[in-house]
Amino acid sequence: MNKLILLLVLILGVNASAQEFNAKVVVNAEQTGNPNLQVFTTLERSLAEFINNTKWTSKDYRTEERIDCSFFVTITGYDNDAFNATLQVQASRPIYGSNYSTSIFNVNDRQFNFTYLEFQPLNYNPNNFESNLISVVSFYLYMILGVDADTFELNGGTEYYEEAKNLVGNAQSSGALGWNAQDGNQSRFRLNDDLLSGTFDGYRSAMYTYHRQGLDVMYNNVKKGKQTITQSMESLEKMHNVRPNSYIMRVFFDAKASEISSILSGGPSVNIAETVQILNKIAPTYTDNWKDIKF
Repeated sequence: MNKLILLLVLILGVNASAQEFNAKVVVNAEQTGNPNLQVFTTLERSLAEFINNTKWTSKDYRTEERIDCSFFVTITGYDNDAFNATLQVQASRPIYGSNYSTSIFNVNDRQFNFTYLEFQPLNYNPNNFESNLISVVSFYLYMILGVDADTFELNGGTEYYEEAKNLVGNAQSSGALGWNAQDGNQSRFRLNDDLLSGTFDGYRSAMYTYHRQGLDVMYNNVKKGKQTITQSMESLEKMHNVRPNSYIMRVFFDAKASEISSILSGGPSVNIAETVQILNKIAPTYTDNWKDIKF
């Protein structure tokens, strides 16, 4: 009996302290002309194990609480251990009281070049730059943790954005693109710096209002949730008035545009004429989505 109790405790302990991510990794090497090389399969498997088996926080996640995310690596060229690539990172989180998951993060990183030797161990070291491959993937994992936390608690993701900032600092002397202020308006540096800047608090406020007070409320009160979602657009408008055409605004709508169009077009009727005007103002590149909204 004592052995059975001990076994149950061990099993429950493992389930109670699952890692943070349920990640899918895809490495597509079609553009290289040699997509079936073993190194690409090994890289895909190693990245999945690195993400899913590393403990990224001090918190305990239940298995069902793991964050669903995807890393799509497109290899555009390689020479021995040097790889040219792009990286599409997506993440979602469940909506309370439903079987529906909502996209919370969708970024396409075109500054993702790295070196990798097959079977090279991948280990995260918060104090040192180990490789661009490790640093870029780790950076986005902490960004996902931050965005996810922001959807549950106002400004709840700050500690994770700070960890990502530490990665930025460690990588800046590496010479790799994406880590420095001069690397463009859609770099990892810019994304992280914007999220920690008070200038873009409207994004973080909108993420919380939209998800926790909007989508999560629709389980009990669809109309109230829908009205709150329209109000979250006002936070984005205020941010736009200060910093128009920001990268962080694009990140928001790359993840949410289709969903916003669907929500505002269906369900109970609310006054959304002004919201549609705001959307056309702050996100004009998604005009096709806004045209689909019926009101």
